[in-house]
Amino acid sequence: MNYPKTLPQEHQQLLVKIISKLSRDIRIVGIGASGSYASDSMDKFSDLDLVVAINPDDFESVMEERFEITDKIEGKVASFTGEHVAEPRLIIALYSPDAIHVDFKFVSLPDAAVRVDSTQVLWERDELLSKVLASSEHRYPQPDPQWIEDRFWIWVHYGATKIARGEYFEALEFLSFLRTTVLSPLALKQQGFTPTGVRKIEICLPVFAERLKETVGLPAKKDLITAFEKSISLYLDLRKHEQLKVNPEAQNLCIEYFELELKS
Repeated sequence: MNYPKTLPQEHQQLLVKIISKLSRDIRIVGIGASGSYASDSMDKFSDLDLVVAINPDDFESVMEERFEITDKIEGKVASFTGEHVAEPRLIIALYSPDAIHVDFKFVSLPDAAVRVDSTQVLWERDELLSKVLASSEHRYPQPDPQWIEDRFWIWVHYGATKIARGEYFEALEFLSFLRTTVLSPLALKQQGFTPTGVRKIEICLPVFAERLKETVGLPAKKDLITAFEKSISLYLDLRKHEQLKVNPEAQNLCIEYFELELKS
């Protein structure tokens, strides 16, 4: 097997164990790797994002036994399912002795075609996984600027009410929502990067990241007001690069509300 040049030795050793164990299960027809493995951009902090393709007739039985299957791999110390990311097919596990994080996504073979990034085949039976992957292109979800614009000013109003009520920690969480859902994805999209929220924003867009720092507040009214103003200003700059149908009435009303309730 041709491993990525950036694959750490500890990850490779664990990967060999995983493939050896899973490939013995005749219900499993292929194993693929996505994420930083597929893009050859790993480091010692990377996890292993694995796609485990199952014969469709055996999918239900494998899902029932998926903890037992991953338990057979030497070194597992903890694991849980991925409902928190709306993906119950996912098992997230931690392996000793090197504390390596592994995501096992169990999918029925045809469903392996639906993916958000590239997947490299590690092992398969009769090229089954390769054929499915070749039948479609991966596509990462893109932010919809009009969808954002239609909601942004009501979001601003919502955030202002949290500051006005003294719910400062909730306001901090809302600022994080704006960075992850609006500001960073739009900036990454406009510069041709994958819009993965704030992930690696410092590396991809260092100048933008400096402005984004100004939207990070402390749980205090004055600090939060400044952070919200910086968020609004940054959004307006990003909006200039999109073809949008704007709602001046909503924008003006929410900005006036912000000024009246928080700065008067």
